[in-house]
Amino acid sequence: MRKLIKGKIAAGLCLALMFGGSTLAYAEDSELIVFDWSGYEDPSFHPAYVEKYNDSPTFTFFGDEEEAFQKLRSGFKADLGHPCSQSVVKWREAGLLKPLDTSRIAAWDDIMPGFKAMKDLMTTEDGQAWLVPFDWGNTAVTYMTEKVTSEQVQSLKAFADPAFEGRVSIGDNVDDAYALASLAIGLKDWSAMTDEQFAEASEFLRQVHKNVRLYWTDNTELSQAMAGGEVDLAWAWNETATTLQADGVPVAIKKDTDEGLSTWVCGYTVMTDAPGSEEKAYDFLNAILDERVSSYIVSEWGYGHSNAKGMDAIDKETLDASGYGDLAAFVDKTLFQSPVPAELKQKMIAEFEKIKAGY
Repeated sequence: MRKLIKGKIAAGLCLALMFGGSTLAYAEDSELIVFDWSGYEDPSFHPAYVEKYNDSPTFTFFGDEEEAFQKLRSGFKADLGHPCSQSVVKWREAGLLKPLDTSRIAAWDDIMPGFKAMKDLMTTEDGQAWLVPFDWGNTAVTYMTEKVTSEQVQSLKAFADPAFEGRVSIGDNVDDAYALASLAIGLKDWSAMTDEQFAEASEFLRQVHKNVRLYWTDNTELSQAMAGGEVDLAWAWNETATTLQADGVPVAIKKDTDEGLSTWVCGYTVMTDAPGSEEKAYDFLNAILDERVSSYIVSEWGYGHSNAKGMDAIDKETLDASGYGDLAAFVDKTLFQSPVPAELKQKMIAEFEKIKAGY
């Protein structure tokens, strides 16, 4: 089933249209445009929408949230966006988001309580809501078990070990990169990073760069590189190990490293000046919270779903296999990708570009 879905996505991308520059679009229902990460056009993420309209929305894609932010700031129009926890405040303060009408979201009260408690993630102090959480998971050590042992990657410092020269991949994503570096230097809360810690984290990434075979931009690119023998060690999302294991590739995800792992929460927002159908936008938001999506996203993609009832309905064996059976253990030794001060974020962006260029 996964291969059929992936094939449909690949075919759609081959027929992609151009929307304002280089943004690819997977065009279907033109009355709703969703600005998203590649892969989330999978119709199994919004089954109720397809059932109602016999179609999926039009999806346009971005590689990371800074790219998405700059494109939206320059005037690109979409109805819904898919930012993650570290970017919601930035998008809201830039005037890109419209407050949600939660009375139109049937499962609003079923969203996992922990997300509602995260400062500035879903709501602001005035009670306005801005984000519908959808998916959550990790960026963690992912390795080829026939070439790398668990002991070799017990520490995140393995990414900078000369023994892995030319065999490493990390995301072309400033948030994941500095999450890795922050953890490697022993920092769990990056929002209060000092100048000295920033310099130390950046130096670690420079050492990692010496080992990097490629900076991946999406799961397909990384999965192909690992399955093809180009990459043995990656800093990757849950999806990579989940999909490769389903195809029989000897790969594992390691969440018990000495320094921990990174955790993120992403969701959908209603964009300011959205050009399409508001009714369809809320139909889509209701569709992605459907309890049927919970089992699919956990078992097929390796991510958690925001609907607590849906997660509770999944059998324990499936949850344990995906690492979501014990949520207390899940968040132990984790760096939450929470918002960082704007000045620090700009420093990260500028420095990461230098690092990738070899400076």
